[in-house]
Amino acid sequence: MSLSTEQRDFVAAVDDLCRREVGTREKWLALTDDGRNPHNDALYRKMAELGWLGVGVPAEYGGAGQGMLDLVLFLETTAYHQAPIGGFATSVITAASYEKFAGEERKHEVLGAFLRGDVLAVSMSEPGAGSDVGALACKAVRHDDGWVVDGQKTWCSNAHIAQHILLVARTSADGGKHDGLTMFSVPAGVDGLAVHGIDTMGGREVNDLYFTGCTLPGDAVVGEVGQGWRQLMAGLNLERMILAALMLGTARRAFDDTVSYVKDRRQFGRPVGSFQALRHRIADHATELECTRLLVHDVARKIDAAAGKPLPREASMAKLKATEFAKAMALDGMQMLGGYGYATEYGMERLLRSTVVSTVYGGTSEIQRDIIGKTYGL
Repeated sequence: MSLSTEQRDFVAAVDDLCRREVGTREKWLALTDDGRNPHNDALYRKMAELGWLGVGVPAEYGGAGQGMLDLVLFLETTAYHQAPIGGFATSVITAASYEKFAGEERKHEVLGAFLRGDVLAVSMSEPGAGSDVGALACKAVRHDDGWVVDGQKTWCSNAHIAQHILLVARTSADGGKHDGLTMFSVPAGVDGLAVHGIDTMGGREVNDLYFTGCTLPGDAVVGEVGQGWRQLMAGLNLERMILAALMLGTARRAFDDTVSYVKDRRQFGRPVGSFQALRHRIADHATELECTRLLVHDVARKIDAAAGKPLPREASMAKLKATEFAKAMALDGMQMLGGYGYATEYGMERLLRSTVVSTVYGGTSEIQRDIIGKTYGL
């Protein structure tokens, strides 16, 4: 199914801005502090002024009220151009939780800030609880009219640049391990919260959070006390689709850069891409890229048609396929570029670094396969 005229125009507008703002290696380096910072606040707020950050936010809160496919197209296009708006993905995921579960006053406050260009983050993982969310131990205890939070969180993307952090903490030890979890809205810079960066292959992206006697007001609760697990699970479809879209765009970039190189690079008197060994590999990658694009776009359309009904099998398939293919494409792209694939000047090593982790965060590929298998009763 083809895109609508409005969707094609939207993609063209995003594509045009990215080419102008990020279209050369020199511009990208300037925007990212030589690759150390995946989020550029000025570019992010420019997109906010254009209304693009609110692509998936309902109109009653100031957003564009568009669907999953429109969000996928925006993410795919910005990822293709490697636009340094690293805070957007976590902001969309976090904003969706506020929109579904927060009170009206909090919704308008946080969603309004997001639409103006503030970054949001969600803090779930802990040193002893990654895929096993039910093992969360960071606790929030009632105190007077509020809550006191103590414990450590880890791998919190963009907490160092976020204005609001959505914390998932344990408020009760009663019942099963998935019971007794609650979501809290934590403002940046609150007393009792320390944010320490974790060095990664992608620069400054993730953080350890240390809560020590951190006091939050009673109305900091987002949704219902003790229902954090159910609320968290409701947002996983969105997270997986965001990651699928980002990696689809990154895979497209790795493919196009590889094709461009093998057409221009000459050895033994001819372009290296004219040798059958590389030509066949390009053909296989082109086919896989088209399969991935069709899958991700189709699942996005199904989610739009389902009007909020969760589609765990399809979302996990999209995330699994897009991330695994993007990693394979970037790795083979590096191989086909030879020594230039290893050089920072050509950018393929950067694409490889961004794709390698994609099969880990947001639920590992092993977790996605397990989810898909369970939907078949296995």
